[in-house]
Amino acid sequence: MAMMSSCGNISVQSADQLKQLKVLIVAPTSLVPGWCRELERFAPGLSVLPLVGPKRHARFREIGSTDVVVTSYPLITRDLATYESHGFYIVVLDEAQTIKNQNSRASQAVRSVPSELRLCLTGTPIENNLGELFSLFDFLIPGLLGSRAQFQGSFRLPIEMGDESRLEQLRRRVAPFILRRLKRDVATELPPKTDIVRPIELSEGERELYESIRIAAHAKVRASIRKKGLAASTVPVLDALMKLRQVACHPRLVRVPAASQVTTATKYETTLDLLRRFAREGRKVLVFSQFARMLALLSEGLLRDGIRHVTLTGKTTDRQARVDAFQSGRADVFLISLKAGGTGLTLTAADTVIHFDPWWNPAAQSQATDRAYRIGQTKPVFVYRMIASGSVEERMLQLQQKKQRLADAVLHGGAAEGALSEEEIDDLFAPLE
Repeated sequence: MAMMSSCGNISVQSADQLKQLKVLIVAPTSLVPGWCRELERFAPGLSVLPLVGPKRHARFREIGSTDVVVTSYPLITRDLATYESHGFYIVVLDEAQTIKNQNSRASQAVRSVPSELRLCLTGTPIENNLGELFSLFDFLIPGLLGSRAQFQGSFRLPIEMGDESRLEQLRRRVAPFILRRLKRDVATELPPKTDIVRPIELSEGERELYESIRIAAHAKVRASIRKKGLAASTVPVLDALMKLRQVACHPRLVRVPAASQVTTATKYETTLDLLRRFAREGRKVLVFSQFARMLALLSEGLLRDGIRHVTLTGKTTDRQARVDAFQSGRADVFLISLKAGGTGLTLTAADTVIHFDPWWNPAAQSQATDRAYRIGQTKPVFVYRMIASGSVEERMLQLQQKKQRLADAVLHGGAAEGALSEEEIDDLFAPLE
């Protein structure tokens, strides 16, 4: 977890004075109830006003008499005029990586709220590139890193090209405003965690399907790079890679006629075998995937086997009911989409985590694992990473390591590495080994 803070001009002499200084907390929609519960638990003397839902407008008049206001990123963009009319002592952004795109509506909205202090809470201050760190600091302390163009020329591009002196300059400039707390420092009582990479050999039919899609996709990517250049080809590159990732997960995820001829889904079947074994052993399992359709297929298999489970995706409305069912022991497997449930949940009933497919950002996967491996966990935790051998998934593990080194270099020293090169993209589209 990294906590980044700006400096304010108000001197607070007592707790009573602090109580008079209003706080605005902005969080993902799913985390607003959790903030309210924790505030009631740890600060019962503070009045808390959650401003969410269609009836929130009727409560705007209560802002002036409330100590802590809690709202969401989507709603602050709609209600910005209301928040701009009130003065806040502190604006706190939870899961602050939400504003990593400086041009997004949420990013622009939180910058417009007047405050003396600003605080960012995030486990992933750098998910993909240094531009995301700039966006957070442009909210915290506008001008500290110059304009976006100045930051691009003075820091991002030189650092991504391997300029160690510029990396050190950036580290020194941001270090006074970052408090980084690692789990091993603050939760020394946690039991051990074991990471297991589980390589899976695809069947002959899956390999043939993978190769046919790979050849066509690589040709389109090369054509796009020749025509528009590497920087402007991000969308076609990611689209092509997604198709290969889907083949590695399950042929039914790919909408091409040839996929219907493939009768095996090796990773799917291997994972179901694991889940059957874990059910017999009485283990509680979280399964994460990027693809909601993949979770639906896994759910079908679990239903056939009579294994109790619940599912959480972006379309789930009763999130807390699903969490309660798993935590109370009424479900043995929790199928979770990485985007919808990778943050903000406490699922310490689990002792096993399965990442069905890898994601580009290692920090996002680590945060998902930490739904189980957090304060309150008393059992050893086993983490399985299911990887189709020789496929793009295996090569993604190397990219994860590269991105992690970039974040580590800025936050606590080390050597940075640059953005993806054309050669590295070609490697992602290499034939199955």
